[in-house]
Formats: sequence, C-alpha cells, structure tokens
Amino acid sequence: MCGIVGYIGSKQVAPILLDGLEKLEYRGYDSAGIAVYDGENIKTVKSVGRLKVLSELTHEGSLLPGTLGIGHTRWATHGAPSDINAHPHENAEQTIAVVHNGIIENYSKLKGNLEKKGYHFISDTDTEVIAHLLDYYYKGNPLEAITKVMHRMEGSYALGIIFKEYPDEFYAVRKDSPLITGHTQEGSIIASDVPAVLKYTRDVYFIENEEIVKLTKDSISFYNVDGEEIQKESKKIEWDVNAAEKGGYEHFMLKEMYEQPKAVSDTFSPRIKNGEIVIEELNMSEEDIKKIRKITIVACGSAYHTGVTAKYVFEGMARIPVEVDVASEFRYRNPILEEDTLVIVISQSGETADTLAALREAQKRGAKVLGIVNVVGSSIAREADSVMHTWAGPEIAVATTKAYSAQLIALYLLATKFAGVRGQITGDEQKEILDDIQRLPVQIERLLENKKNIQKFANRYLAADQVFFIGRGIDYGISMEGSLKLKEISYIHSEAYAAGELKHGTISLIEEGTLVVSVSTQKDLYKKMISNMEEVRTRGAFVMAVSVEGNLEVEKAADYVLYIPKTNKYLMNSLAIIPLQLFGYYIAVGKGADVDKPRNLAKSVTVE
Repeated sequence: MCGIVGYIGSKQVAPILLDGLEKLEYRGYDSAGIAVYDGENIKTVKSVGRLKVLSELTHEGSLLPGTLGIGHTRWATHGAPSDINAHPHENAEQTIAVVHNGIIENYSKLKGNLEKKGYHFISDTDTEVIAHLLDYYYKGNPLEAITKVMHRMEGSYALGIIFKEYPDEFYAVRKDSPLITGHTQEGSIIASDVPAVLKYTRDVYFIENEEIVKLTKDSISFYNVDGEEIQKESKKIEWDVNAAEKGGYEHFMLKEMYEQPKAVSDTFSPRIKNGEIVIEELNMSEEDIKKIRKITIVACGSAYHTGVTAKYVFEGMARIPVEVDVASEFRYRNPILEEDTLVIVISQSGETADTLAALREAQKRGAKVLGIVNVVGSSIAREADSVMHTWAGPEIAVATTKAYSAQLIALYLLATKFAGVRGQITGDEQKEILDDIQRLPVQIERLLENKKNIQKFANRYLAADQVFFIGRGIDYGISMEGSLKLKEISYIHSEAYAAGELKHGTISLIEEGTLVVSVSTQKDLYKKMISNMEEVRTRGAFVMAVSVEGNLEVEKAADYVLYIPKTNKYLMNSLAIIPLQLFGYYIAVGKGADVDKPRNLAKSVTVE
C-alpha cells in the first residue's frame, strides 16, 4: 500500500524523492518521510499528513543536501499516523535507515527477542523491528545482514535500506510487495510503481520475490536470498509520461474519466483484426477454449464488479457456467476447482495481495489462470499462465474509472471469442457485437458531455446520508460499481441491491426523501424494474433512473432520468457506469472531499 522511492547518483536526491513520492501518494497519504546521506550522516525528516507538509518542512528538499536517499509515503497498518510512526525508521545510532511497504507478521516475536537483547523501540510499527534486526546482524557486510534478516522475517515486504558505512550504494529487497528499479542517465532509482520513475527512465527491472538489489551510481546488481548474484533483463515501459500528470484537470479522477474512450479503444483495437478477435497473449488454442467446463473469476473491489458483469456475459453469450469470488474469500473457502476450470483473476495493479494469493492457490490446485491486468511486468502478469493486458495507462486516482472500463472491454472480447469458438453465436452475431464494441468510445464521449446536467442534479443531494442503488441482471453489477464510486469518494453511506430483493428487508430502510438510483438497461427486465421503482417511490423515495434512449415508460416511475445510447445488451455496463461515475464525482466535489485521495483508502492494496 505504501510508496517507496530511492535514488543514488550525481543529482541532489531530496527533490527526486519528493517528486517520486508525489507520483506515489495514491498508495498512502497519512504521513511521509525521507532520509538523505549528506556525506557525513543520515538526515531524516518525517511528517504526519500529506506530502506537501514534508515538502514545506524541507523547502522542497533544499534543506537536505546529498545524492543518496530513500523516501516513503505511508498508509498506516501498525501504529496510528504520527511523526514517530512515519518512515524511514532507523537503528539507535542512526547508521541504518529503512523504508518498508508490507506487513511483518512475526514482528511481535522479533521485537520481544530484540528487547531482551537491549534494543529500545520508540514507534508502534513493525518496520522499526527491521531497522534493529539489521543492526543486530550487521557486521560490516550489508548483503550478509540483509539475507539473515530475510530468513528471520515472515510476511510481505518491499524495503529500501541505507547503511552509513556504505555511502556509495544502497539496497532494495522484495517479498510479495511490488518494487521496481532502473538506471537513469545520472544514477540508479527504485520505486513501488512505474509512475515514479517514468520521468527518469523507461527501462526498468521488476524485482522478483526474495530478491535483493544493490544500487550504485553506475550499476545495479541482483542477488537471491542466499546472497548469490543473479542476472535479470529489463523491460521497456511504453506509458506516456503525461498520462501520470493532471494535464489541467482539477482532479486525476476527472481526467481519467475523460480518458475512458481512449482506454476502451486502446484495449480493443489491437485485438480486432478483419472482423475477428485475436488475443495473441491468451496462449489458448480453440481446442483449449472448447474444453472449458467452468470459469471462476476472482478479484477485489471494482475489479470484482467487472467480474459480476462478466458472469452474465459469459453465461448468456458463451453458455459457460461462471462463479465470481471476492479474492479475500476464495483462498479460505477451500474452493473446488474441477478439471478444465479456467480461473480469471482481475487486477489493475497486478499486485493486489489477495488476488495474487488466489492466483497461487488456484495454480496449486491445478487450475489454469488467466490474468487481466493493467501493469505490464506486474506480479500477476508474470505468474499467471496467460495474461491479457488492459491498455488504460497509469491510473492515479484511488477510485478507478478508466481501468474498470478497460477491464470490461477485455472481458467482453474474451466472452465473445469463447462464444464464437464454441459455436454459441454466429459469425454475423459476432460481427454485430464487435461493431457495437467499436462504437463505445464515441458513445462514452457523448455521455461525458452531459456532465453539467449531472453536476446540477448531484448538487441537490450533497446532504444525503444514504443512497440505494438497485438493478437486475447486468444492471445489478452496474449498481454495485455505482454505489462503490459514491461511497468511497463522498463518504455517503450507499448500498447496491438486486432489485428483486427489496421486499426481503431492504425496503424497510426507505423513507421520505431517500435517493434510490435505479439502473434499467435490460429490455426484458424493464417492467420488473418499473415495478421496483414504484415500490420505493410510493414509500417516499426520490428515484433517479439510468436507462436506454427510447425507454419512455421509465419516466412514469422515476423522478429524474439519465439516458444512455442503445447498444448490445451485454455491453450496457460500459455506458451506464459513466453517469454514475460523474454523479459520485460531483457529489464528492460538492462536499469538499479529497476526490483523488479518499480517507483511509489506498490505490494498490498490497497487504492483506
């Protein structure tokens, strides 16, 4: 969850650290800190709150001269946000400094052993244990001390480490928490994610589990957990540098909403050739596709919601039974993965801890795993049996928009291809679906142009304390994501329900003035949804409906209607979600919330 940056080279390091941390602040923003070696000592400055506080404390880094340093932006797990609990953490003599992303599961036992040996702790973090443990094992050889510490620690970690006695090098370590490294023209750099390094290099090394990196100004060396040197190949990152900047928009989230037409187009365009779906990286023959007896989709958060939608699409179009699992539950329910089950794991970052663990659990049980990820070279991309990338580019806002839309497109293409190969749709039907997919970017642009009307409506509900979203079938999946968008950035209590379940308890929560958002895009369910709208409206609810152009009947049961263009029934989520994203965004803006960095949340959940 936390963000790490480290640099050694010929340039002043503090501004580079602050710049990199700014690109990673979506990973954690309750405190931040940097440690810089100034030629004589390791100087550390930490502050609670957003990164700008640290920038002001250090005068944009000018108060910390030096060309070697590490930095950290924190999402608290052990110990409340405070200056003391912020990273970097040091040993008592301040000769070793450490930044850490992850959780050390046996830190209490390690801490107790260290206290018996006379070590004193000042923070509540698990990370301080690492600093003292390094101190205990350090006998003049950093690599030897690091390997001994790795053998003692249990859990997940990405580390950046400075040793005062080694001013011409620093170290990085990775186990189950993402970390990349690369060489720039003026030095070497590490970071938790690609946006932090794009400004300095496009050629990066993805550090694998239980690998150690030694960085100097002119070189990068890699070692395994036993201290043996290993060789690695770099990968070129093709992302646009400007994609990680706001580009004049008030928030990254708004910018990323407006990038959805491009993200959708970039995801399907390379895969539709001469009217056929060509997914070269799928690594599955037509015979493999025909053998699939069941699909299990595993994901978290918004990615899970794309899976809910995909269940209806795969079952309806390709006639393959589908289960959808929350990743954090999948690995603990002793799942039954029968022969010829395809497991699809979905993650924007490709580093989501629970999803990665589910991938490994599925492989352990003999299942083939397909990863749908946005980040090239991420853990899921490397470990899955096959991978399908979503070409959304860097997504900085914590609340996903364009990555979610790109995931939907990937799933539509997969379902359509599977349906065609298995003979469940004709060539003409496939062509119609692909034509509709190719029209989506222009239709999304049309919907984004309606933002002023949505903003005006949103301003009426700034004081709402609860909102309900309802839908049936695919519309239920859309409702789940619309509800999540609203609650995670505006802090309004919001829930999504399958509309048919209203009478089984939920309707008791409806009172005068309660806002109910009804999603009704499936023609064969219009009458059912109108009945549900009338049920809540007669009990005092104000109903906002999202429906398809031409469905005028909905106006009789709703107080306010947002229309979306017509498209194939399986693709409706890609259009219906746009007004719901805008609605959540303008509610949050109107309430003065920090849209890009909602409280208590971080972009990439790399710890359980």
